[in-house]
Amino acid sequence: MADFYARRNMQFAWIVRDSLTASADAFIALAGIQGYGADDRRPGCDSCAVKSELELTARFFEFAARNYGGYFKQDLRDLDWFIPRAKRDIAQLMDSLAAGTMDLSAYEPLHPQYKLLRNALQQLSALADAPWPALALPDRAKKLEFGDSVHVIADIRTRLQQLGDLAIATPARDSAAGVDTSSRRDSASAPDSASAGESSTVADGAELFDSTLVRAVQRFQGRHGLEPDGVIGPAFLREVNVSPAERMRTLTVNMERMRWLPERQPPNALVVNIPDFRLHVFEGDSEAFNMRIVVGATATHTVIFADTLTEVVLSPTWTVPMSITRNEILPALRKNPGYLRANNMEIIGGTKALPVIRQKPGPNNALGRVKFLFPNRFNIYMHDTPARTLFAQEKRAFSHGCIRLAEPKRLADYLLRDDPEWPPSRIEQVMLSRRETTVRLKEPRPVFILYFTAFVDKEGVLNFRDDVYGHDKRLAEELFRD
Repeated sequence: MADFYARRNMQFAWIVRDSLTASADAFIALAGIQGYGADDRRPGCDSCAVKSELELTARFFEFAARNYGGYFKQDLRDLDWFIPRAKRDIAQLMDSLAAGTMDLSAYEPLHPQYKLLRNALQQLSALADAPWPALALPDRAKKLEFGDSVHVIADIRTRLQQLGDLAIATPARDSAAGVDTSSRRDSASAPDSASAGESSTVADGAELFDSTLVRAVQRFQGRHGLEPDGVIGPAFLREVNVSPAERMRTLTVNMERMRWLPERQPPNALVVNIPDFRLHVFEGDSEAFNMRIVVGATATHTVIFADTLTEVVLSPTWTVPMSITRNEILPALRKNPGYLRANNMEIIGGTKALPVIRQKPGPNNALGRVKFLFPNRFNIYMHDTPARTLFAQEKRAFSHGCIRLAEPKRLADYLLRDDPEWPPSRIEQVMLSRRETTVRLKEPRPVFILYFTAFVDKEGVLNFRDDVYGHDKRLAEELFRD
């Protein structure tokens, strides 16, 4: 505050001719400050004016620090977040505001997702006080499918109407889930709207699971990370029973994380969202494509950090981490002395008690046919894998911390597409060889490994994901401590 007023030669910033300025009015409205209404516009006396001036300045610095820096003031590494907190020149913002040149309508942070989540929070608040009884499957029922007729379907239909999924679901293809409903049905396929109608169908006093509800269920499943098969089962009911109040807490936690990020994502970034189990590849500022990934298991979780991808390694070797050697390979060797040879491994150093083991290139190499390096102190990178079946799982937290890619060849082709020495045919040829080859990117790519359990996708649809590592829970305990 002293520095701010020194730059102004001790001139007031908020009060001119005994009245609050337009900038002061805008800030008071934005921050929701009480005691500065229409009846309080004229401070009235010199001492009152000084008090009002200094109080507003203090309020501004508190407000800006909170909204730009976040409510969580401890070291972010305590929350396993290793991306440096975004820094902003609050004093410069104050100077701009006092000069009347700052548009406060765009004042709030930060990352584009912040405002999208804030809007979603406002919409959900309309349901905050609504009754939200737990919905359940009928006795002995494991799931509900198209054509079923039971009373709980009426409640599910109402619930999806409240959440907006039933109202927005489209006739043939759900844009959020990206799934043609006709391809997910049993042999007794759902009738189209001409034969079944788009309105509710009642049979014997119970709601019928009609084609409209199938599409609404698919939409809800898609935006909650579930397989959009249009079937109502335990996973669907678990998600649909989460109250709006709890969803609002999730949005608040993720908005806090948004405050920590740079206002602008660097162009051409590779962005991993751990709870979504997905990698997003950006061309400039637009998403070029995305793919499924496998991330670290709870005990060996993937770290949240940012770095730069510099190398593509084709037909890689794998130097086994000491923790895996100690906990997995040595016990396997005691049971089977031929374990190393059977797995194309060799000892390249270390001691007899704890050798350094390397797996040679080949089809069964743990890193598959290609890995992508962004050197970091956590020893995390992205790579291929021979364990392809894991990508079919909804929840894909199985690795030792590194990130396994569902389409590694596609990413390699994309990253090297402007290098005439590495056409796709040569990339594939070298990937299938038994010799490790490293290719340095001509243009390194920024990599962000993030953790967001709520986000708005490119279709404008609000998504939620499970708190796979419990980071939401830990942050919520800090934010809602009082």
